[in-house]
Amino acid sequence: MSTFPVHPDCSDLKALGGNRFDAVLRAEAMAVEAENTAERDRLQQLNELEEQQQDGRGMTRRTFVTGAAATATALATTQFVSTRASFAATKTGTLIHVFLYGGLDGLAMVAPADDPVLAKVRPDQLIPENGGIALQRGFRLTGAFEPLKKYLDARQLGFVPAVTDPRLSLSHFQAADACNLGGLPGETGGRGWLDSLVDALGPGTAFRSVGIGSTLPRSLVGTNGAIAMNSVGSFNLNGDQRFKAATAKAIKTLFTDINHPVQESVQEGLAALSLAQKLAADGYQPADGVEYQGIGNAFRQLAQLIKGGANVRVATVGMGGWDTHENQGTQGGYVFDHMNELARALAAFFDDLGPAAADVTVLVSSEFGRRVSQNGSGTDHGHGGVIALLSGKKLAGNLLGRWDGLEKLDGGNVPEYNNMFNVYGAVAQGRFGLTNAEVDKIFPRQKYAPVKLFA
Repeated sequence: MSTFPVHPDCSDLKALGGNRFDAVLRAEAMAVEAENTAERDRLQQLNELEEQQQDGRGMTRRTFVTGAAATATALATTQFVSTRASFAATKTGTLIHVFLYGGLDGLAMVAPADDPVLAKVRPDQLIPENGGIALQRGFRLTGAFEPLKKYLDARQLGFVPAVTDPRLSLSHFQAADACNLGGLPGETGGRGWLDSLVDALGPGTAFRSVGIGSTLPRSLVGTNGAIAMNSVGSFNLNGDQRFKAATAKAIKTLFTDINHPVQESVQEGLAALSLAQKLAADGYQPADGVEYQGIGNAFRQLAQLIKGGANVRVATVGMGGWDTHENQGTQGGYVFDHMNELARALAAFFDDLGPAAADVTVLVSSEFGRRVSQNGSGTDHGHGGVIALLSGKKLAGNLLGRWDGLEKLDGGNVPEYNNMFNVYGAVAQGRFGLTNAEVDKIFPRQKYAPVKLFA
């Protein structure tokens, strides 16, 4: 048997790390590396040999991996997420869910033009003809979306009005939770709808589920190990910067040829770490003429990942500030400016992606809408909001779904003409080519009814 050149009891252990666990990790990795070199011809028998090595000279690789499960495996599964899947086909493309927290006033974004009901109950919150953009079926789009006009003309931008679900209350927390889960917590087991969608997309990289932000949104919580990060450069190993390269090398050594499912998770995680570090080191220069501002900086991170080959399948961006109880305005006011910031960010994103935008669909939604009638200078919580779609795949039109007018309101709210989760499902189906049965699995206790969104 070979002798460990470095082991946990050596006198220079502290030189290998800032704490005992990190030092032990690197010491063991060095020992395994030496063993592999000395016994290269017997690599297949390495685990069996190490299991028999019980002479007290230190931890073997097998002993380390199994005996320190509460630490080493935890490290692997929290910093490097699993990408294992047993599906035959891998769907292509990227779906990005942009969630507008606070309750977007959908009627300030798109509304039937010259509608007598709106003229009566929200005279100060109408989308003006001068500066508005004409849509199909007599609707008008806010001029705040002028930056996206070329995508509207190309049938890549569309809107679904009157969207809600009976399970949504007018509580921000409850409604946002249900929207991100795809149903009530008791129905979904607390698992996000995008994480359920990943089940149908087949194997991928550690970047296949990404939330841009400091915390993971509920839509990505589940079993597929999504990544939350503020920027590409922030994806890194925790701990002392001086030891990060050594830590990555140690983890790779320890989780190689161990005949355990965690090996694939760690290897994919290390590959993701390597790619993120390379992208961050290379820097990122958007396409000519593209400038990201405000919420656009979140889309800049996604553009860097997508163009850098990270194989993102689902991603999220959150934008707050949509609870407009006062000083709302629809022409140069607060909500107009906020929508314009979003539109400029989306336009910059698709302009930056260029040809890669053909494989990307952006779904924009909120937890609920606002009431039809104005309340002073703002609007109160209400149902029947709007979902916006920006897609490299052509849409069926620019005003999508069912619309039966505002003659009969639902307690002062826009009626539910389009179920929210049917629209979510139709977006996923159109982007990834899912079957109805596959969509059914994403939204428990909801019988999927397709909505025609794509051409």
